[in-house]
Amino acid sequence: MTVLRMFVNGQAMSGGSINHALRDARFVGPVDTAPRYRFFSVRDEFPGLHPVQEAGTAVPGELYELSYEALRDRLLPEEPPELELGVIELADGTSSLSMRMRETALDAPGVLDISAAGGWRAYLAARSAPAR
Repeated sequence: MTVLRMFVNGQAMSGGSINHALRDARFVGPVDTAPRYRFFSVRDEFPGLHPVQEAGTAVPGELYELSYEALRDRLLPEEPPELELGVIELADGTSSLSMRMRETALDAPGVLDISAAGGWRAYLAARSAPAR
């Protein structure tokens, strides 16, 4: 069986609403991307990262090892249409598969750049924190 590496940074992470799609995958651990991405919230439902030439940031997430079958049959059917499968660079210089924002989705209503938030979980926590 061929094993793929998949970086996830939103609802597929541990405790997320689609993490069940990775039930047969091996959790490798927390990782960051290289600082070459902008990070977006889509209607506060899920995040997406997008590669940029400048003003990029590192995005925290989790790395999994899974089979082509698990990717094809479980994870990809759960992903929203604003995202597409691509290859990204991790902080250690290696590559991984990941879902990325489609270029055409960047200007859609409800898309907000949250690159400075420190990741999806940090963004959600800040959103739900009481105002001071």
